[in-house]
Amino acid sequence: MGTALVYHEDMTAARLLWDDPECEIECPERLTTALERLQQRGLEQRCLQLAAREASEAELGLVHSPEYVALVRGTQALGTGELQTLSGQYDAVYFHPSTFHCARLAVGAALQLVDAVLAGAVRNGLALVRPPGHHSQRAAANGFCVFNNVAIAARHAQRQHGLHRILIVDWDVHHGQGIQYIFEDDPSVLYFSWHRYEHGRFWPYLRESDADAVGQGPGLGFTVNLPWNQSPGPRGEDPAVLPGRASTDAPWPQVGMGNADYVAAFLHVLLPVAFEFNPELVLVSAGFDSAIGDPEGQMQATPECFAHLTQLLQVLAGGRVCAVLEGGYHLESLSQSVCMMVQALLGDPAPPLSGPMVPHGSALESIQSVRVAQAPHWMSLQQQGVAPVLSPSPYSPEGRPSSLLLTGRPEFKAAATQDVAALSSLLDQPRLNPTPPVRTAVALAAPDAALALPSDVLCEEGSAPQEETQAWARPHEALAQDRALTALGKVLYLLDRILDGQVSSGVAVTPACAAAATLDVAIRCGLSHGAQRLLCLAVGQLDRPPDLTDDGRNLWLNIGGKEAAALSMFHVSVPLPGTTGGFLSCVLALVLPLAYSFQPDLVLVALGPAHGLRDPQAALLAALLRGPAGGRVLALVDEESTPQLVVVLARVLHGEAAPSLGPFSMASPEDVQALMQLRGQLEPRWKMLQVASEAGGPGSG
Repeated sequence: MGTALVYHEDMTAARLLWDDPECEIECPERLTTALERLQQRGLEQRCLQLAAREASEAELGLVHSPEYVALVRGTQALGTGELQTLSGQYDAVYFHPSTFHCARLAVGAALQLVDAVLAGAVRNGLALVRPPGHHSQRAAANGFCVFNNVAIAARHAQRQHGLHRILIVDWDVHHGQGIQYIFEDDPSVLYFSWHRYEHGRFWPYLRESDADAVGQGPGLGFTVNLPWNQSPGPRGEDPAVLPGRASTDAPWPQVGMGNADYVAAFLHVLLPVAFEFNPELVLVSAGFDSAIGDPEGQMQATPECFAHLTQLLQVLAGGRVCAVLEGGYHLESLSQSVCMMVQALLGDPAPPLSGPMVPHGSALESIQSVRVAQAPHWMSLQQQGVAPVLSPSPYSPEGRPSSLLLTGRPEFKAAATQDVAALSSLLDQPRLNPTPPVRTAVALAAPDAALALPSDVLCEEGSAPQEETQAWARPHEALAQDRALTALGKVLYLLDRILDGQVSSGVAVTPACAAAATLDVAIRCGLSHGAQRLLCLAVGQLDRPPDLTDDGRNLWLNIGGKEAAALSMFHVSVPLPGTTGGFLSCVLALVLPLAYSFQPDLVLVALGPAHGLRDPQAALLAALLRGPAGGRVLALVDEESTPQLVVVLARVLHGEAAPSLGPFSMASPEDVQALMQLRGQLEPRWKMLQVASEAGGPGSG
């Protein structure tokens, strides 16, 4: 099971044949530059490479009208002047004699990828295509898009593979109204889009791009729009909504959403709803005009953020993620972001996120507006105390455009100077170093041939020097026994290998009687051997070492404590939730926001005696915690746990998909109350816990 990369050089044939500043940024170099960078990084060679095929006209007809398909087919015989005249009938579109061929290849690439993933030939993949597709509608081209690649792929997955639940995640900076229109009354497709909106003042200027557009009829709740609105000043001090442009020459305001905003949107909106939806396939409309430096979005999210977003999506649908390229017009930013996404699809650890993990105030307001609009339709949001009341939009509803003869969108502006400087600084940093040949290692007290570990997971036989092990063990009576001392030596050896970069993660088995003592040593050793910030997630009957100090270097989070308590900002305890919904809320609304806020160098996941987690729950925790520390996770497993738990932890730390948690069940009132109490206590210090409505009172949102 690997990663597919679907491409065809013929998709570079279409290009603009006349002068049009609006359309010139959609150029063949978008594909060639991205492919060259994948080759330079050795990523293309690690993928299963598939040449795209042309989609049939019957396949195009899954979404588009026969008349529209015939119109596009006819462009092959038109001259330049005729092509320009036809193009002018649509909004931000140009046709070329090869457009029909290129657009069929783009659709065919998406279909090939879906077929390969659903047939089990690969685990996931990326279709590197142009023209993009998410703006295209049933009978109209729109916004550089000719055929709706992702929408056709979704219909194909339903018709040819019998899927019943498909999640489409559109992280392009523009609203994919074409996808929304196609599926807005269809409960079998959950469509999530974030997009620059500016209260309707940013292209495509649609009322139905706002948060309260949630679908129609049986599709209510299955359209999730997250509009980025106000233009932020200093973080947390957003100005009032800016008026419209004074003239056509005035620059658009910068929304500037960054890494913290994007991750917060996933944690507080997308993932809770997606887990409840339980998709069988994830399709990504992967537009990288939402990355730093792009002239369209003017956002601040760095390329590695897209590795984190991809990694978060891989915990859904058994890891079946099919990404299809949409926008992205700064060639360097686009190519770096594509590389980061492919690395994540391959299972490589995501590099740590740069910059403070503090969301903008306007981003939090947008996130909360979506939570409020969607709360009537999703139990996962109701159990977080979201009140399903939405304030009326200040903008009056407008009829849907006919998609023909629309007003052109504003002239594209060059990226701001500070964006380009920030991107150049980022690319100078050594963030794309080759991944170690062995990414995950398992340390056992004794070899166990029965463990079905992946072939490239190392079964670690080394141990720390005996003198060093004995020195660390000396304060702990529980480590005096030979068996416990042997296990500790293996833990220390594996910990050193993680900290010096020889492996990225590991699993070690410890005797039950020495679990707490081993964890204490691992914390102290990690902090003394180079970790500046260490997150310890202790599950089960494991007390925090009494002499650990709240110096900001160690964050202790215990799941399975007797009561919900924040004894300090760095010492948090919460009971183990008893339902799937309660567990997911604990992880998405508490554990991950704390982890991303803290930005640890190392994560210790300790599953102690009577930890109470089912194997899929433990696997999900480990998989999600790969992100905040750049993959540096050491899982300590009590020897009384099943051998299968060791295997599943090794697999997810290696980059494989976590097993399904099973059907969603509502959190208990006690679990909801405990979670809200903790969030209210902790959010002043840990900003990733916040959503806008909570500013009015602890735990109100």
